[in-house]
Amino acid sequence: MIIDPQAAGFCPNKLDRLSTHLQDRYLAPKKIAGCQVLVKRRGITAFSTSLGEMDIARNTAMATDTIFRIYSMTKPITSVALMMLFEEGRFQLTDPVFKFIPSWRAHRVWVEGEGASMITRAPQSPLTIQHLLCHTAGLTYGGFLPGLELPVDSAYGAAGISRDGIDTLETFAEKLANVPLLYDPGTRWSYSMATDVCGYLVEVISGQPFEQFLQERLFGPLEMPDTGFTVSDEKLDRFAACYDRGPDKTLRLQDDPETSRYRKPPKAPSGAGGLVSTMNDYSRFCDMLIQRGVFNGKQLISRPTLELMTKNHLGQFSLAQKAVGGFSETSNEGVGFGLGFASTMDAAASGTVGQGDFYWGGLASTLFWVDPVEDLYTIFMAQLIPSSTFDFRGQIKNIVYGAIQEA
Repeated sequence: MIIDPQAAGFCPNKLDRLSTHLQDRYLAPKKIAGCQVLVKRRGITAFSTSLGEMDIARNTAMATDTIFRIYSMTKPITSVALMMLFEEGRFQLTDPVFKFIPSWRAHRVWVEGEGASMITRAPQSPLTIQHLLCHTAGLTYGGFLPGLELPVDSAYGAAGISRDGIDTLETFAEKLANVPLLYDPGTRWSYSMATDVCGYLVEVISGQPFEQFLQERLFGPLEMPDTGFTVSDEKLDRFAACYDRGPDKTLRLQDDPETSRYRKPPKAPSGAGGLVSTMNDYSRFCDMLIQRGVFNGKQLISRPTLELMTKNHLGQFSLAQKAVGGFSETSNEGVGFGLGFASTMDAAASGTVGQGDFYWGGLASTLFWVDPVEDLYTIFMAQLIPSSTFDFRGQIKNIVYGAIQEA
């Protein structure tokens, strides 16, 4: 890999602050075990580093081919996959979901109460595929998000909905037909299981298993050999350990690579958070996004479709005005949400740089953003749960944009 920060329009010394910042603030005090950072601009790799360890107990250094749990960075991939079928005329964004999942015609909207005494009513308008893609469907995460309790969450447990992959995608979707919506579709925003349903829609509409569609239409063409829902025996020595913080704020093993659930194929591959990947693999996905849908000369998805996906689908509103519960992989002020991506609508309101970028992150502190204005993308990989522990995105953005120099 050729690294040339000056050709990419950066001051090398300023960009090198990424390493010193992460080393001094996070690695030396053992707040994280290790991490990787990649910065690419104008098609040129400006910065790439692997720091610390991928597995403390086994004393294994972070490597360029380390495999990470990317959790919700799966969502943009699933959203692109579904929109590939949109481009084939297989559905319209305004189509009601019950067109493809008939049981969803019975959805009701929560009014008040909980459990058996819950009062519901018919929705004012049908729940559409567009609502699923931009998390305005009225679904929630059913109480599975830490520190977030919503009045309908108990209904998810009552319906037997689990995040353990014990059901097929079809059974999972059928169970979701029995939970009340938190609000009328399109009226609010709540982070939810909606993208898992998008994965099932890929399966229903394409007639292929979801994981097969991803392999044939995205991972194969994008040359992403280490991205999938399972870590094989041959790749186990590259699979990072995942950590959280104990009461004393020291690192604590959260998921051991050898006993991880990622070692076995899931019954229901999660389009919302089930993938593992590497820095190199995910950079291929970002290469395609920054090149307006093109990779190695092949148009995988069109520029107009990507532009539609990265627009704000909350109207003139931000997440701060529309979000219920407040949990997401982004701050809410000045931020909009499209079809699988958040976007910075107003840099001043959000208190950040990069207006016009689009991005997302994952539960274990992975993140990326793509900035078409600056012809730039950045990826950060770590394995610390939850992602809200430290503001890696804000700090890394400040350093990256602060290193841009004019020709």
